Amino acid sequence: MSGLEVWASEFGSGEIRSGGFGDSTVVVAGSCLASVVELERAAAAAARGDWMPATRLPGVALVLVRTGRVWRVVGDRAGTVQVFWMRFAGRVLWGTAAAPLAALGGYEADPAVMLGQMTLQGVDVLSDSSHFHGVGRVRPGHALVLEEGQPPRTEPVTSPVARLAFDKAVPLVQEAVVEAVERRTMMGGRISADLSGGMDSSVVASLAAARTPLLAVTYTDARMRDEDDVHYARRVVAELPGIRHQVVEGGTGSARHFGRLNDPHLLPLTDTPTYSLGLLGMKQVQLAGPVRSGSRLHLTGRGGDDVLDAVGSMAVDQFRARQRAAAWWRVTATARARRTSGVGLLAQAARTAATPYPRALEALANQVAAGRTDGPVGAARILAWCGVTAALPWLTRSGRSMVADLVGARAVGADRRETPGKLHERLALELTGDGHSSFDQMSRTLWGLPVHAPLLDNRVVDLCHAIPGWERTRPGVFKPLARSAFNGLVPDVLLERRTKTPFTGSLYDGLRAHAPAVRRILADSILVQAGLLDRHRVMGALDAGARGETIPLAALHGLVVAELWLTLLPLGRSAWWERTSVARVAA
Repeated sequence: MSGLEVWASEFGSGEIRSGGFGDSTVVVAGSCLASVVELERAAAAAARGDWMPATRLPGVALVLVRTGRVWRVVGDRAGTVQVFWMRFAGRVLWGTAAAPLAALGGYEADPAVMLGQMTLQGVDVLSDSSHFHGVGRVRPGHALVLEEGQPPRTEPVTSPVARLAFDKAVPLVQEAVVEAVERRTMMGGRISADLSGGMDSSVVASLAAARTPLLAVTYTDARMRDEDDVHYARRVVAELPGIRHQVVEGGTGSARHFGRLNDPHLLPLTDTPTYSLGLLGMKQVQLAGPVRSGSRLHLTGRGGDDVLDAVGSMAVDQFRARQRAAAWWRVTATARARRTSGVGLLAQAARTAATPYPRALEALANQVAAGRTDGPVGAARILAWCGVTAALPWLTRSGRSMVADLVGARAVGADRRETPGKLHERLALELTGDGHSSFDQMSRTLWGLPVHAPLLDNRVVDLCHAIPGWERTRPGVFKPLARSAFNGLVPDVLLERRTKTPFTGSLYDGLRAHAPAVRRILADSILVQAGLLDRHRVMGALDAGARGETIPLAALHGLVVAELWLTLLPLGRSAWWERTSVARVAA
């Protein structure tokens, strides 16, 4: 590849394609759904100096754009495809995974990132860093720019969509989601899909079933069996003759949360710690049918909460957009729905609106350093800029100091123009994108089955996020954007749903059943041995959770997968690179 040396691993046949025009080139790697003509048009635009069309191709993929002597390396908006880089031997090396770069450069994992992700809310823990010292991250929505003779830099990727009113956006969102699903059904071969009975996966499965025969899988267990999910899934299937429905039963043996963790060395190594490791036994049961059927890809509704709904702090953004009466009404409606004090929520919203984000981070850094867990509670936490989780007491003084320094660094670089709704929306989207990417990698490695999330496609994200968040969510109305956009395209019973199934009970069941395996993992905790976590407090939380007592379960889940990831990292170092006396470059 002229001017750029590239090698690729684990991409499937047809997942790396290119188009050229003059001295410009566009290369895509991943689930890009663009036609040959669309690729060539993007390259032609790049030749005219406009590289943005290459970043707006349908699907989700890494994009390389050459314009003259300049290369731009771009991931996707949701962070399902990320770009990392480092300096090595006088050169700039980049990749879609940070761990191989860190292995080559000899860089260690950064414990501050893992501790911050367990104990902080409303903080961009990663920002332009990665899970490793010495390896940088290009924030989603930005491009890494490589130009001979110039230091590497990043540039924002502008959204092609300006702010949209709800009514004008509805047909555009409908078109984008339908196209995202339809293009995947046109690639040939059998496909499968999640069909939880919830809004998001059911929309995707319904649209796919209208275009191709589909195996749809509903996962349940003893606790979930009497909830609404299976009931709605069966009602959706009854109206869609193109679906072959499979209900799979988990909740026993390894098919529970925290199952299949007895031997960490049998687990797949992902680029970042991922919650999916704690769901591995359940996912194996869920995807067994699609794998046996020869499915070439599996569709999920992941990302629906991020694009078809909005975060609660959008009420503060609405207030700052001078829609104060409507914002206060939204806050009081939230208070009524949650049966809490409207005065208290209004006071929290007012404090957040009056406080610049850098100042909120400075206060948080002091709070972490002091080990204080005070602050907004209940619904008020949703309206606050940032805060700590109930896992903060697990940290030692050294651990708290490390996290406080991280928050302080983020405060220095924070934008005073930031708004809480947009911040929380971006952080939630990137968390979802990283989770999807890790699970897709695991599924490909273990079962040879790519997992697609059409609702995370760039165009879908751009269009949905162009709608003000306070219009995407309305008190008393469940996902109004989905109800409007997919009316007439999916079964009416789906759009009438008002409930969301809780999974907390199943999580505690899994923790209780697999407590011995989790205890072995935490007993050898690398973070405890580093003096960053208090062993007594961590093990106390595990024992309490196994008894069914309320604990910071998400933080414990995050700690378990972080420890597994740290255990597996040395194996990856020996697997990614080998010494050779002959220069070999795949281009």
